[in-house]
Amino acid sequence: MTKQRNYKRTLTACYLGYITQAITANFTPLLFLTFKSTYGITLEKIAIIPLVFYFTQLLVDLAATKYADKIGYRVCIVVSQVVSAVGLASLAILPELLPVPFIGILISVVLYAMGSGLVEVLLSPIVEACPFENKDGVMSLLHSFFCWGAVGVILGSTLFFSLFGVENWKILACVWALVPLYNTFNFIKCPIERLVEEGESLSVGKLLKTPIFWLMIILMVCAGASEATMTQWTSAFTEAALGVSKTVGDLAGPCLFALFMGIARMLYGKHSEKIDLTKMMLICSVMCVGCYLLASLSASPALGLAGCALCGLAVGIMWPGTISMSAQRCPRGGTAMFAFLALAGDLGASASPTMVGSISEMAGGNLKTGLLVATLFPALLVVGLILLRNGKNKPTCT
Repeated sequence: MTKQRNYKRTLTACYLGYITQAITANFTPLLFLTFKSTYGITLEKIAIIPLVFYFTQLLVDLAATKYADKIGYRVCIVVSQVVSAVGLASLAILPELLPVPFIGILISVVLYAMGSGLVEVLLSPIVEACPFENKDGVMSLLHSFFCWGAVGVILGSTLFFSLFGVENWKILACVWALVPLYNTFNFIKCPIERLVEEGESLSVGKLLKTPIFWLMIILMVCAGASEATMTQWTSAFTEAALGVSKTVGDLAGPCLFALFMGIARMLYGKHSEKIDLTKMMLICSVMCVGCYLLASLSASPALGLAGCALCGLAVGIMWPGTISMSAQRCPRGGTAMFAFLALAGDLGASASPTMVGSISEMAGGNLKTGLLVATLFPALLVVGLILLRNGKNKPTCT
């Protein structure tokens, strides 16, 4: 019993790790229009913020494929919490210290994106290595804490802005930095095991030669793009495109999106043993296409908001579901496989929001146009899942 309780401490630390990632991914997008009005930053430049965030994660993911096992899970995950805390705190300081505030913002984003990238690579294999039953369900529940963290940061930030004014956002950035700072000590103390014993995992070369691995990579690119586009732009979209206030925009847009995404992951976590994961992901991908079309084409603000919010329900199991399928079909993939999957997800998550910002700017600031083009990613996910489901056999890498 003691050993199991110890691993539950590991799981708790991983839950807080995803909450930390949710803070870094969702707090700054709430301030996009504030940055525009305060510092005079254009939408096209603001679109660089999620690009830098996810591109930094992408580089960290790439480095992790080679160095994470050598350095060790514990050192890497502790570093992730430290740089996340420093990045969030510097967001409140550097824009005021540097002559170009936008550079200060980007430096801060790079710092906490490094932490976020390490979290994305390491938490899944750390939990996968723990002796839990029903790994699919545990993995989905783990990823749901990103959603609960997103809901928490959006609700908490909205309440703070309502009480003290959005002009005091720098104070709140320092408050959110306390979460990863606290979790640093959790990861120092909790038990952490290796996913695959040394010498047993596939080499990177063999992994890259496996067809099923590349199909999973494509699915992760589309999953990351489908999720991150709404995460990064739904606050600005509901404010600007739908003509609602910032408070309503934050609560009815990103908050409901994250809430529905968390519900989807929690429900799958509880009932995963009874569900065909591939079939469920296919249904959700079709639903995601519908949500994007509803948000981008509807003339009704209420229907547009519904499309944004319900998209969270549709994308909920895409990221953890792809990770679970990859772990099942490639059990010897090791840390490198998880790192490449995170790399693919971050590639989609960086490309799509940036594309939306650029296309919207070219369309005269019309975010609906950008979201309409981004429907391409869930549509490609549908195609990929059909190919996977209709395959005559289920190839694995062993």
